[in-house]
Amino acid sequence: MPISPEHLPAVLIGLLVGAYWARVIKLVLKAKRHTGRGAGIVPTERVGRALRIIWYPAVVLWAVYPLSLPWLGALPSVVHPLTFPLVVSWAALLVALAAFVATLFCWKRMGKSWRMGIDPNEKTRLVLSGPYAYVRHPIYALSSLLMLMTLVIVPGLPMLVLACIHITLIQWEASREERYLISLHGDAYARYRSAVGRMIPRSLTPYVEPSSH
Repeated sequence: MPISPEHLPAVLIGLLVGAYWARVIKLVLKAKRHTGRGAGIVPTERVGRALRIIWYPAVVLWAVYPLSLPWLGALPSVVHPLTFPLVVSWAALLVALAAFVATLFCWKRMGKSWRMGIDPNEKTRLVLSGPYAYVRHPIYALSSLLMLMTLVIVPGLPMLVLACIHITLIQWEASREERYLISLHGDAYARYRSAVGRMIPRSLTPYVEPSSH
């Protein structure tokens, strides 16, 4: 079945989201080879595991639902890609692609410190440079932006529900990670948290860790 021009942005955003999470899986496997651990894909703590019972199915549907639209037949207007003008969908796709490229840079900056979840038995170094000098959670911020652009391309109740789940759990996970990082890095992270915004920069001046001398 040929894909119509109206459905093409939805299919492309589905492929982009699939590529995003394929890269996450690749990072998990890489971390497992280096450390023998699963990089938090199945967290050791109970709350993290409980969150992922909801989160992982939502992520799968995030990629699959846009890809399925050309084969679902006639759709109610509230979920049809043409709810917004097609030019808006293409613009949202470009923003989503930029968010994906920026995320690749953030992953590279994190290096061996990247994890999907909290592992109390593992200590990673604190990354405060690059995009992390402007926001505490640039990967989460970009993931939220990618989800919002998906919602623009595929508006309607199903994607709205997925967006609410994903963005809510990202905020929850960010809060949990920050409490853990405070316990792990102490004053160094406390100073950083007080100076740098969680998802939106507070300043255009990059954060610099005060000298201990």
